[in-house]
Amino acid sequence: MFFLKKKEIPLHDFFPEGFVDIHSHLLPGIDDGAKDIDDSINLIQKMSSYGIKNFITTPHILGDVYPNTPEIIKRKLKEVKDELLRRNILDITIDAAAEYMMDEQFSAILEKNEEILTLKDNLVLVEMSYFSPPINLYDLLFQLQLKGYKPILAHPERYNSYHTNFQNYYTLKRAGCLFQLNLLSLTEQYGKHVQKTTEKLLKENMYDFVGTDTHHQNHLQLLQKVSTKKNLKKIEQLLLKTKQFLK
Repeated sequence: MFFLKKKEIPLHDFFPEGFVDIHSHLLPGIDDGAKDIDDSINLIQKMSSYGIKNFITTPHILGDVYPNTPEIIKRKLKEVKDELLRRNILDITIDAAAEYMMDEQFSAILEKNEEILTLKDNLVLVEMSYFSPPINLYDLLFQLQLKGYKPILAHPERYNSYHTNFQNYYTLKRAGCLFQLNLLSLTEQYGKHVQKTTEKLLKENMYDFVGTDTHHQNHLQLLQKVSTKKNLKKIEQLLLKTKQFLK
C-alpha cells in the first residue's frame, strides 16, 4: 500500500526559530488591526503558538483615516509591552515601526524632515493605493532615498493596477524598492489574481522579505493554509532573510 506524504506541516515548524514578523497591526485601537489591549495580547499569543515570538509591528499612518504619529505609536507600544509584563509573558520581543501610505501627508513628512519610524536602520515600510499608484510615486521614492532611507514596498502583489503590466514591478525594483510578500497572498485570500502575481514575483526572485500583515484572528486562522512543504520550499530563503532583522 502506498501512502501520500503529508503536505501540511505545523506552523511552528514552518517558521524558522527566531523569525521576525516585520508587518502586522497589533497595537490596540489605532488602525484596522487589534481593537483593544486584550485583542493585542490574544493575537500575539496565538502567533507565539505558531512559533512567531518576535515582532516589529507596523500600524498604518494614513491621512485622516489613521492619523498616527511616532508619539502615538510609541505610547501604544509601551502599553502592549507593559501588559505583556503584567501577564508574565516574557518570551516575546516587540518593537514598532509604521506602514506609511505614500500620499500627500507622507510627502509633507519628508519635506518637513519629521521623524520616520523605520523597521531597522534605514528601512521604511511603505504602501500605496491598491487601485492606482500616486502620480508622484517615483518622486516620493527618490525623495525618501535622498534622505538616506530605503523603501520596502508592502505586499506588491496586491496592487491591482500592476497585474496587467508586470513591467511596472521591474521599474519599481530599479527605482530602489525592496519587496515584502504577504504570506496570505500564497492563498486565494486576496483573490486569484493576487495569488497568480505572487507566484510570478516569486519565480522572478523579486521578493526581499516576508510578513504576515496580521490584523485579526481570521488572518491567523487562514495562515494555517500557508504551512505546506511546497510553500516552505518557495519561501524558505525569504523567511531566513527576514529573521536577520534581529541581528
